[in-house]
Amino acid sequence: CGCAAKKAEKEKVRDLDYTVVEDSDLPEELKNEIEQKKTAHFKYTYETGEYLYIVMGYGQQETGGYSITVKELYLSSNAVFFKTELKGPEKGETISRAPSCPYIVVKTEITGKPVVFE
Repeated sequence: CGCAAKKAEKEKVRDLDYTVVEDSDLPEELKNEIEQKKTAHFKYTYETGEYLYIVMGYGQQETGGYSITVKELYLSSNAVFFKTELKGPEKGETISRAPSCPYIVVKTEITGKPVVFE
């Protein structure tokens, strides 16, 4: 008897509404998790009774000036798909020379389905 992983169905059922959450509005437990993981590339989900938080971290970068864009957040028949893009500093932009650890946290509805990071 073998185990087969169920493949996530990519066909979009509907887009999910979301809010990008500022650090000051994060649950304390989630803030602590991010703080521990942020120097490495990481993906994380966290649920409260009301919301699903999806976190994507890009690890330590050499400088500041990075931003993250949500490309897609949608529900399929058996998964939630989350796709982001890291954008580097613009040419000529004044940036911090200190290393940074860019990450994004979005808050959306709880669907009960696994999250697939793309």
